[in-house]
Amino acid sequence: MDEVAAAIADPVRREILEMLHGARLTAGEIAERFEISRPAVSRHLRVLRESGLVRDEPIGRQRFYALNAEPLAELAGWIARFERPAGWAQRLDALETEIYRTRRERRQPPGERTTRENTA
Repeated sequence: MDEVAAAIADPVRREILEMLHGARLTAGEIAERFEISRPAVSRHLRVLRESGLVRDEPIGRQRFYALNAEPLAELAGWIARFERPAGWAQRLDALETEIYRTRRERRQPPGERTTRENTA
């Protein structure tokens, strides 16, 4: 996971990954889109390849690069743990239920209102 995080820490490498999302490109096609040297792009591609985020396939005289997003899954899972503190999902669901119940009760005429259940 550290190698993947280090690989995507660089903005050029992230842009390369975005280019390769849904497309297979040669190193030359990738390098054309940057204002940095081709050897610099090759170094970025090497880092991405070594982290497992990019696969290369030689076809004839050209080498095509394609995205391999599988290594990002572990990192995404780790990051997802910080999106919402544990236990909050259940509390928010309970709050949502209470809001719907209160709205429903307010729409009923006063004589038809039922007593509230204690579900907490």
